[in-house]
Amino acid sequence: MNDLDLIIETLDNNQRIDIDQALLLFQKADLLTLADLASQKRFFHHPERIITYVVDRNINYTNICMSGCRFCAFFKSPEQGDGYVISKQDLSAKIQETIDLGGTQILLQGGMNPGLDLDYYIDLLSFIKANFDIHIHGFSPPEIGFIAQNAALSVKQTISILRQAGLASIPGGGAEILCDDVRRQVSPNKCTSEQWLEVMRQAHLQGMRSSATMMFGHLEKQIHLFEHMDKIRRLQDETKGFTAFIPWTFQSANTKISVKPKTSVEYLKVLAISRLFLDNIDNIQASWVTQGDKIAQTALFFGANDMGSTMIEENVVASAGVNFMLPKEELIRLIATAGFEPRQRDCYYNLL
Repeated sequence: MNDLDLIIETLDNNQRIDIDQALLLFQKADLLTLADLASQKRFFHHPERIITYVVDRNINYTNICMSGCRFCAFFKSPEQGDGYVISKQDLSAKIQETIDLGGTQILLQGGMNPGLDLDYYIDLLSFIKANFDIHIHGFSPPEIGFIAQNAALSVKQTISILRQAGLASIPGGGAEILCDDVRRQVSPNKCTSEQWLEVMRQAHLQGMRSSATMMFGHLEKQIHLFEHMDKIRRLQDETKGFTAFIPWTFQSANTKISVKPKTSVEYLKVLAISRLFLDNIDNIQASWVTQGDKIAQTALFFGANDMGSTMIEENVVASAGVNFMLPKEELIRLIATAGFEPRQRDCYYNLL
């Protein structure tokens, strides 16, 4: 029996694979074998033929950011003078439209804006909670780390304050690749891998849930993909706080990193192996925002059980030249024509 057969047997026996085995799978296993293995694992976690989605909106409250990530085409540096901070009037209109369209949550993210202090964030959250009945999924770990640093508070204290003001859960953004040799190249001013993980750890310890992401296809090597997944899996063993994992491909247009885009095949392989490797995370999400509708539909046969958000609004990926838009009805049609039952969910993956 060769090494690949041994790995497949390990997976068939519902045993864990390690980083080296995941890398070998990526390099040696054919696409249909990965699809078969990932589908088996998906149905082990979710025996029913349900594919979930959430109706929400990405609201970028500011695009002013001092991080200067080389992969981001959305931000404006503080010195440029042409960035924005959202007005309460615009914020209210966006949230009301989301609710009118059947939305249950907003994804609130922005830049590391040195002009905004902790009081701004408390006021922002309090204003939303006072005026709207909607789940606030907001502030990725780099933002929370930055807010804490500026307020001279610990991450634990900062999360507690934001939570009391109305923050309900934390998105997995800003992870990119959780290997510092890669982070130093693509996002040198952003939090380290350990700082990202520590924000999530502290949030989970306070009873909050979060998602985890991985943006790949820029300056990482193959091994980094599985080192990243390993760090996520270790923290999940410790806290059980992650609801979902979302791998997506770097979009290079208008950014400072010039690389050949990852193919759909590479995306599907990474997606499938994330289902196999992350045996303690229930939900794996397809990325139609970066892959388009047909590949996202195909992803449902590579271990994904969730289509993510209808995304009434999305600005960051769009700034990098990718403009796939899917209304709710089209998302439902894609799921149904693939032979699954579409079901709307909330942030915690409860069916609505």
